[in-house]
Amino acid sequence: MVSELHAAFAPAGTAGSKPVWCAGADTWPELAGRLPAQARGYAEEAGFKAEPGSVLLLPGEGGKIIGALFGVEKKSAPSDAFLAGKLPVLLPAGVWHFESPPADARLAALAFALGGYKFSRYRKTEPSKVQLVLPEGVDGAELSRMAEAVFLVRDLVNTPANDFSPVELEAAAKHVADRFGAKFRSVVGDALLQENFPLVHAVGAAADDAPRLIDFTWGDEKHPKVTLVGKGVCFDTGGLNLKTDAGMILMKKDMGGAANALGLAQMIMGAKLPVRLRVIVPAVENSISSGSFRPGDVYKSRKGITVEIGNTDAEGRLILADALALADEEKPDLLFDFATLTGSARVALGPELPAAFTDDDRLAADLARYGTSEADPAWRMPLWRPYQALLDSKIADTSNISGGAHAGSITAALFLSRFVEQAKSWLHLDLFAWNPSSKPGRPEGGEAQTIRALYALLKDRYGK
Repeated sequence: MVSELHAAFAPAGTAGSKPVWCAGADTWPELAGRLPAQARGYAEEAGFKAEPGSVLLLPGEGGKIIGALFGVEKKSAPSDAFLAGKLPVLLPAGVWHFESPPADARLAALAFALGGYKFSRYRKTEPSKVQLVLPEGVDGAELSRMAEAVFLVRDLVNTPANDFSPVELEAAAKHVADRFGAKFRSVVGDALLQENFPLVHAVGAAADDAPRLIDFTWGDEKHPKVTLVGKGVCFDTGGLNLKTDAGMILMKKDMGGAANALGLAQMIMGAKLPVRLRVIVPAVENSISSGSFRPGDVYKSRKGITVEIGNTDAEGRLILADALALADEEKPDLLFDFATLTGSARVALGPELPAAFTDDDRLAADLARYGTSEADPAWRMPLWRPYQALLDSKIADTSNISGGAHAGSITAALFLSRFVEQAKSWLHLDLFAWNPSSKPGRPEGGEAQTIRALYALLKDRYGK
């Protein structure tokens, strides 16, 4: 299902590649002096100013293209390490190399690969025929793993719900698991009640495609335990608390947490990191029928905590509660959950900056550091315990929604925290998993968020 990487990287030593000279407003005067005279004269006549993202093709004898100028940001004020993601769209077909590389050649090469992504399941598109010879010292296998994982996430999120129900999500997870020899199981339909996943069953009971709990493990049992949990709501109508048309239009992406968990898992297994990996995905569709769960219903969760349903549109935290309780039972060293959970997080931080919640200061600092180095950021938000009172219920242990109008992403995280007690370290990521508009290397549509930063973190902690 994954869109092909269109061989973005040419083999090392490929003959005949054309140069791309990267120039900022501060470096352009010096670089211009080193260009062939004809190319320099053409650039001056064309008025090239090295504006970030601009491309100027340079002609040689007979009108043939001998290279390209690419405007980058000043070294003193870089803000978009993915600017090179524009190149696959702006350069003509052929093989290219960085003659004067951008400040971070590794991220520029990754952006180049990601900039060639096209979702082509429903509309024929021509694959990119632009290739890059990797800069010296850049690990092409590593970048290809990253790009493939990002493509997987984008493909899964971009696929509409009529072709991506819990059944297809299970198949996608199984494909990833089987590829690396992971042990896979799925608990489906009424078996969820028999195996004590009542909240997953309640949320998904109204849909034609039965809810399920997807669970696979990989790696040596003796290695550190890393568990990923991903929210897999394949479509969210809001349930009986029905969403508006505007609120529903992007709800095919409500399984973006599951997609990101699978993308990170694929990177971990592909790199053979010495960890014992577990991936848990509660997969449901929040639909409306006579079997829908209702506002005011009370359910006993896997952990034994009773939950009053204050709103059926707060369903993601319910299925995550059972999944986190399961994950927590084996006391993992690291427990990460990914979820397109709250609009409040987007109001606070916008679509590009996921909200991160953890009590582990070291983990938060590492996430911030690798978010910067990988251009894959998240922003730590507080698990402010006094707000726990906003989740009080008069008839159950807790409500699934806040009794107030504020701090929605914090109270959602606090709700989840009640189901995690034994994990040595837990991180909750409230994602958008979507680009509202296209930017270099990040086309409009489904997006991977935080998984490259977390992969770098895990590689640093546990890599060989």
